[in-house]
Amino acid sequence: MKLALHWKILIGMILGLIFGYLMKNMELKEIVVDWVKPFGTIFINLLKMIAVPLIVVSLIVGLSDLKDIAKLSKLGGRTVALYLFSTVCAVSIGLVLANLIQPGDYINDESRKSLLENFAGDAAQKIELAEKAKNSGPLQPLVDVVPDNFFKAMTDNASMLQVILFVILLGIGLILIDENKAKPVVDFFKGLNDVILKIIDIIMLGAPIGVFALMAALMVEIPDFSTLNALLIYALTVVIGLAIMVFVLYPTLLIVLAKYSPIKFFKAISPAQLLAFSTSSSAATLPVTMERVTEHVGVDEEVSSFVLPLGATVNMDGTSLYQAVAAVFIAQAMGIPLDLQTQLMIVVTATLASIGSAAVPSAGMVMLVIVLGQAGIPEAGLALIFAIDRPLDMCRTVVNVTSDATVATVVASSIGKLHEVENQ
Repeated sequence: MKLALHWKILIGMILGLIFGYLMKNMELKEIVVDWVKPFGTIFINLLKMIAVPLIVVSLIVGLSDLKDIAKLSKLGGRTVALYLFSTVCAVSIGLVLANLIQPGDYINDESRKSLLENFAGDAAQKIELAEKAKNSGPLQPLVDVVPDNFFKAMTDNASMLQVILFVILLGIGLILIDENKAKPVVDFFKGLNDVILKIIDIIMLGAPIGVFALMAALMVEIPDFSTLNALLIYALTVVIGLAIMVFVLYPTLLIVLAKYSPIKFFKAISPAQLLAFSTSSSAATLPVTMERVTEHVGVDEEVSSFVLPLGATVNMDGTSLYQAVAAVFIAQAMGIPLDLQTQLMIVVTATLASIGSAAVPSAGMVMLVIVLGQAGIPEAGLALIFAIDRPLDMCRTVVNVTSDATVATVVASSIGKLHEVENQ
């Protein structure tokens, strides 16, 4: 019996954790870091390598198939509206849980002092990066969307939004010119799209090994902190919020708006979710997310090629929920009361900050500094959550990817581009 991809990835993940745990206890961390971790890095680099070409080619093919600017406007409007709705829901859920559970009250003075001292340097680095972002001016994010050199933007996965803008313009140009003139260009990109999808299949053959290496490295690199217990309530608050998003909000949207079975949906995208958990990167997971949503959920390629790359760039539900919980947690731990107006501003700031977060590990931590500053919470409090941020980053990336896939499914259903898929 041939194992499905998600089972292979899950087995690789579990074996990696066990192997890493054994190596750590045998004090053989260097073996994992020097000889095992590089295979995980290679796997992530392969996925990142193919991400930008996939976005460029699939988006051009998808937009050219629309054949009408009005369809693009309709598709874009619904996508942005759903992304904003899910992000606001995520921030709101995070704030409600943080106020109900009050995780910051569980940290004692000794733990607070220890965490602030241990992670002062890490916090300072993130604060410095955030200061550069804040000092750029209010319209700098808008300026950053427009590349001065498209080919330079293609060399940097953090510039994905710039790539998307240019490709959308290229797709619009193909729609507006004579169909006979556009056909050779479209045919070229359709052929290239098939090649790229086949490359993704080849890369995914190594997914279990890559995930094994990533999990083993994670296990040996997680430091032991006696103060970690003080952060478990905070971590539990974040995880509960993320679980509500995945198991309540998204299934509700699927059932109500798309008439799609959540069980069928989760079975289809589970390899992408497991990969998101392993890599902590929406961008690295994007090629797999697009393949699963298109081939296994049944979303038409013209929808998935537009909605998913955009989502990997601007839709960060897991990140925005974490920012809301983290802001309240740090305020509670430092004895700073937050009134209703301040918390409403956290909703707005966290929503905008999540849009600005790059689809790479721990980028949300930089944007959290801006959220803290807006709410009048000392940015140095960031040091309180560093010890447990890595596993939470893995969990919230799963939510980010699941949200993108959900919105793609709902949008496809709303415009009649959701197809029945056999042999799920």
